[in-house]
Amino acid sequence: MALALESNLKTGSVLATVLSLLLPAVIVCSVTIKPLLFEEQLLWVSGVEGEVNTYRIPLVTFTPAGSLLAFAEGRKSSSGDVGAKFIAMRRSTDKGSTWSPTSFIVDDGLDQDGLNLGSVVVDQEVGSVILIYTSCFHLYNCQPASTLMVESKDDGLSWSSPRNLSVQLGVKNFAPGPGSGIQPFEMTDGSIIINVRNQNNYHCRCRVVVRSWDGGMSLPIDDLYFDYELVDPVVAAGAFQKEGILFFTNPSNAQQRINLTLRWSVTDGNSWEKEALQIWPGPSGYSCITSLDSGSADDRRHIFVIYEKGQKDYDETVSFAKIHLYGGR
Repeated sequence: MALALESNLKTGSVLATVLSLLLPAVIVCSVTIKPLLFEEQLLWVSGVEGEVNTYRIPLVTFTPAGSLLAFAEGRKSSSGDVGAKFIAMRRSTDKGSTWSPTSFIVDDGLDQDGLNLGSVVVDQEVGSVILIYTSCFHLYNCQPASTLMVESKDDGLSWSSPRNLSVQLGVKNFAPGPGSGIQPFEMTDGSIIINVRNQNNYHCRCRVVVRSWDGGMSLPIDDLYFDYELVDPVVAAGAFQKEGILFFTNPSNAQQRINLTLRWSVTDGNSWEKEALQIWPGPSGYSCITSLDSGSADDRRHIFVIYEKGQKDYDETVSFAKIHLYGGR
């Protein structure tokens, strides 16, 4: 398995946060993929809906029942990371063609350092969807930080009351996302490849990669390297593995959050294909990838990308793109 993580790379430590869920590796399909942006629609537009100033930090996941769930922070009073927020959700039961109206599944009231959206985890064994988020992450006029979760056992139709995980995880402020958490699956050699945001542009304006050989318990420094092919402006990226092909999305630019691009690898991320698909040339930010895995021919052809998109600023909208993996042939 490989993960894309958002992290702060600092001397002596890597604060990594889970970004994207990848499915178990299988034999690579012999057909050469040629992705095509099949269709796209805006799920949220900042500044036009009720009490929400800005929508940011998009997540998307599949459910065991075959639905798609999209999430975002609804920032109430500003575009900043601090301040009161909702967690917004929309649900699709027809593979992203249509979506339910927005529902706000968590509301933090008037907190000055409100919630920050973390990771979504799908428990495929019991069929539940777990959403993890933080509160008081920045310690702005509040303490201590908390990590919380809500759970849906009915395909996203209803959600539990928030449960505080601080007893299990402690009160150190860390951000479990944004992106998708994982259920244990490793790559064929038993490792997990972790791709992280290079917060301080140490050594390059590109992604940092490290490999774990013990299920993520340790990240040996000897296995850390810089992936010069994945140029990055310091941003949360998306990654997803489907039928042995590793897909990666980020704003592919060294200086600015522009040029949202899909790359893919048939070598578990050790190298990347020369071709790439430009999803959006303009301002673009965080992204997340998922796919349905029913085994049907149609589901095998598509992946889904949700990302921050704008004309002047990347936080103007949250957009959902359906990618046909063989549509450009």
